[in-house]
Amino acid sequence: MSLGQTTCVALHGLDGAIVTVEVDIADGLPMYSLLGLPDAALNESRDRVRAALINSNEVWPNKKVTVSLSPAWLPKSGSGFDLSIALAILIAHGALPQEPLEDVVILGELALDGRIRSVRGVLPALIAAYKSGIKRALVSPENYGEASLMTQMEILTFPNLAQVLRFLRTGEITSAPQLDLELSVEEVQPDFSDVAGQTRARFAAEVAASGGHHLLLIGPPGAGKTMIAARLPTILPALGIDQALEVTAVHSIAGSLGTRSPMSLVAPIVSPHHSASRVAMVGGGSHAIKPGACSLAHHGVLFIDEAPECAVGVLDSLRQPLESGTITIARSVGSITFPAQFLLVLAANPCPCGKFTGKGRACICSSLAVRRYLGKLSGPLMDRIDMRVQVEPVSRTEMAQTELGESSAVIRNRVVSARATAEERFANESWKLNSQIPSRALRTTYKPERAAMNFLHDQLEKELLTARGLHKIIRLSWTLADLAGHTIPNLADVQRAHQLREG
Repeated sequence: MSLGQTTCVALHGLDGAIVTVEVDIADGLPMYSLLGLPDAALNESRDRVRAALINSNEVWPNKKVTVSLSPAWLPKSGSGFDLSIALAILIAHGALPQEPLEDVVILGELALDGRIRSVRGVLPALIAAYKSGIKRALVSPENYGEASLMTQMEILTFPNLAQVLRFLRTGEITSAPQLDLELSVEEVQPDFSDVAGQTRARFAAEVAASGGHHLLLIGPPGAGKTMIAARLPTILPALGIDQALEVTAVHSIAGSLGTRSPMSLVAPIVSPHHSASRVAMVGGGSHAIKPGACSLAHHGVLFIDEAPECAVGVLDSLRQPLESGTITIARSVGSITFPAQFLLVLAANPCPCGKFTGKGRACICSSLAVRRYLGKLSGPLMDRIDMRVQVEPVSRTEMAQTELGESSAVIRNRVVSARATAEERFANESWKLNSQIPSRALRTTYKPERAAMNFLHDQLEKELLTARGLHKIIRLSWTLADLAGHTIPNLADVQRAHQLREG
């Protein structure tokens, strides 16, 4: 009996399952059978593997070749099984020994000339392999930087199949790429000092970063809404190691690591165009389910400009992740949950023409058109937005000032200090940010002062607030108290939070 075995990983969202690649070569009519619920891309592996072996001066077995991907009930997709299948065929054919590939996870797509190409999802695949007790991996050079984040594993990389075979037969190994694996937060980014004026909007951005509160910016074109939103990641604290791994894993699944370093500790910002579909926003797909913009913004900022121009239902699809911090996508191929804990920033013009500001003399829109335009932002969605801030046009005096405003570094120091205060307060809790305080805790342990609660209850009794709005204001008041150095939110903190909430 001629049998070869190698190990690979099948991904289901961010979760991976170990797949054993078994190859049997038997006498009979020459043919190739692939078993184990492969998709179209995986079914095409036969031709890629055959060409790669022949062009690497290896022999393709002119017999009946049966490839089984176990467990057979688990759907498999993608081209990351190519290298594993090729090595299992050579083991079954007697051209390679089995022992060197014991407890080694193999990930890589094969080019027709034998080169090893990168695949998506290497980091979550290696995490799954490590949890299964595998501590050695073989990947492509392009995936080496991402794979090296798994410092507990030994990572092998080779540019082509021929060098893999030379190593397995003789132990010769080419030097691995020399990478600086130190996680870095130093990236060229815009700075808040570029923003002229806009004191109120700048403060709202600082509050949003300090407590993780969602923000709506309403103002005419050119007032600076996009500038402020684009600079929000520069005042967010650097990601922790675990957070950075989560972000890298999501971007690896989506195939977007080309625009982001795997070792980056900078919070991501994702800015989908207002014409983006619901699938692009929350994730999905007909064959392989991929994360959407809200998951790519995990631990970062999701900025949607011209929010009222989004198609019907696109913004409302964000209501679930705004509440739960995750997004669950159900398709016929299965149900997958991606993380989606992001800071939402929406930007909108005050009217269709964008000139309804100040005294509104330049605006040509009717009152009905203005109401219809802003009405595209649904009530349930707006109820989940913590702050609504008017962004007025920059005045002539502000534009003439030669002194720059506060830099991102100065603001970030205050944000980090406020978050440290909150983290110390929540040391025995399961959450760390003010925006994550559960409703029950807001009514018991984390109530503001009595006068502040009386003010909120009056607003609730007059039906000027919903229950969710009351909780949002209390959470916001805790962030304002942290920035002001108060141990508990007072009436002034709550009133200011109410003003930011109601715009």
